[in-house]
Amino acid sequence: MRGSRLVLTAGMASYLDAGALVATGLAVGVFYRSALSLGNVEVGVLLGLQTLAFAVGALVGGRWGDRVGRRRVLVLALAAYAVGVALLAVAWSTPVLAAGVLVSGLAIGADLPVSLALVGEEAPPGRSGRFIALTQLLWVAGIAVTGLLALALADLDAAAARLLYLHLLAVALVVLALRLRLGESREWRRARDDLDQHQDPDPGGGGAAPPNAHSRASTHVVVALGAYYALWNLGANTLGQFKPFLWVSVLGGDARGASLLILGVLPLGIFGGLVFAHVVDSTSRRVWVTTAMLVALSAWAAMAVWPVPSVFVALSICFVLGASLSGEVIYKVWVHELTPTLSRASVQGLTLAGARVAAAAFGVATPTLATGHLRGFFALLFVASLVATAIALWWIPRLSRQLQTE
Repeated sequence: MRGSRLVLTAGMASYLDAGALVATGLAVGVFYRSALSLGNVEVGVLLGLQTLAFAVGALVGGRWGDRVGRRRVLVLALAAYAVGVALLAVAWSTPVLAAGVLVSGLAIGADLPVSLALVGEEAPPGRSGRFIALTQLLWVAGIAVTGLLALALADLDAAAARLLYLHLLAVALVVLALRLRLGESREWRRARDDLDQHQDPDPGGGGAAPPNAHSRASTHVVVALGAYYALWNLGANTLGQFKPFLWVSVLGGDARGASLLILGVLPLGIFGGLVFAHVVDSTSRRVWVTTAMLVALSAWAAMAVWPVPSVFVALSICFVLGASLSGEVIYKVWVHELTPTLSRASVQGLTLAGARVAAAAFGVATPTLATGHLRGFFALLFVASLVATAIALWWIPRLSRQLQTE
């Protein structure tokens, strides 16, 4: 399966995962609060449970995607996703809501690293970066569609949450039907067959080392990718999860302005994503990625010095443009390019999980830091972005050259 069908069948994981994250944030934080009598503790526990479930799912799903194949994990994960969002759509009590959050969170985590591995491996020769970039556009689309639906259904309270989840369930069932006809990754099959042929039947013997085993350099790649993504994601998660809080409660804006800051910048993200898809497999990629990172870094620096509403608007714009041409999408491309086939989904799952846990821990302190030490708060995010940029522009290219010479 090639072309647009491949992206839609495997890559729609990004749309469904982003949609579930946004829908659950809205449902637990707003739409279900009154109907299910959710207090602040319940909201925090449920959203934290989703983050933890995602991390566990990414670790387990990535590992199994490398061991048993991409197709099997993608089908099972999406079936579990459908069960999870169905529970969330009909939730009548907090335990049912928690069950839905747990199941959907595990499914999201398992689905994402394996789908990215399959998309990169089955892309036409020389276009793996472009296909992975297109899955990032589907992630943006999942946020945009769910956000617009929520805006249109805002007056329906609990019914709004149910309709958001029913929309995700309908899309999931269509994609699941397509995935049942999905073939296994040919690259994974070749690597698995090669590994089986090189297995030493005598563990104490001197048989050849299996291909795709982690070298010292590839271990460094895992550390570099994990550190880059975790540090970059601190800022991304802050703007994604706490932008309304920062705008309204810290900077004195209103709810309408917060909505505009979320939805208004999405077209810029889509535009940047299309540009990245065009250049990612070309020799000019490094120039685009470097420029995008420096644009976002300068915006974090400005906010650390002048934490005022106008600079926050500029940060929102610069970060979206920077992220669409670097950030998470270049991390996903690097995972595909720098890791062995039979370790790829595992590395993706491990680094995704680590970044989510780090972001969740930082998120616990975000309201206190932002309200008590606003300049210091943004200075921390600037430093995190600075270190991530240094890793991206110095360490990862160095490791890439090292791997190419091995």
